[in-house]
Amino acid sequence: MQFNLKKELQLLLLSVLPASFLAYVWNGLPAKVPLQWGMDGAVNRYGSKMELLLIGILPIVLYALFLFIPKIDPKKRLDSMGNKYYTIRLITALFITVLFTFIIYSIKEQSLGNPNYIFMIIGAFFVLLGNYFKTIKPNYFVGIRTPWTLENESIWKTTHRFAGKLWVAGGLIIIISCFIFNEQTASTLFLIITGIITLIPIAHSYIQFKNPPKESIS
Repeated sequence: MQFNLKKELQLLLLSVLPASFLAYVWNGLPAKVPLQWGMDGAVNRYGSKMELLLIGILPIVLYALFLFIPKIDPKKRLDSMGNKYYTIRLITALFITVLFTFIIYSIKEQSLGNPNYIFMIIGAFFVLLGNYFKTIKPNYFVGIRTPWTLENESIWKTTHRFAGKLWVAGGLIIIISCFIFNEQTASTLFLIITGIITLIPIAHSYIQFKNPPKESIS
């Protein structure tokens, strides 16, 4: 995969935003900060603000990881995806940046506010990523990686086309539910839908393996 400095700088800038924001608010944070909230928005755990360093560092680590894994991809399928792999990296970096910056802001304010905001962010991520599922080529790092999808390229393709539609639909339902329902109901729906869009594609790949399509999908 050809290294594009301009594109990589965009991803790197996104990845360092949470760390930059954390550095900006660091001196104003108390020694003990809220680090875990329940689905109802209540604080479950307080801890040292030094633990927040992980939130600042993790997006940068993920950037480096996504940049590195094509180099160890045995079949070089990620390289062959070209701009589509970059788009998936961009969507992931944008999601992580928005989510982590929101978390840091909530810690600074000592309140999560409305927990539905987090569900909406994740729902939007499901929608955006689901749109690109069908472009993911068989590989060992990204996508629905089950023994059945990795063994058969046709099963990989049908599973990802199906999973992509499921993720888009699930993400939209999550977003809409955040406008309709209170935090408790929205959180329950979020957990149910996340479970569905995670487990059903796995089951789908197994069913396809047991009952393979007669013709390969190009």
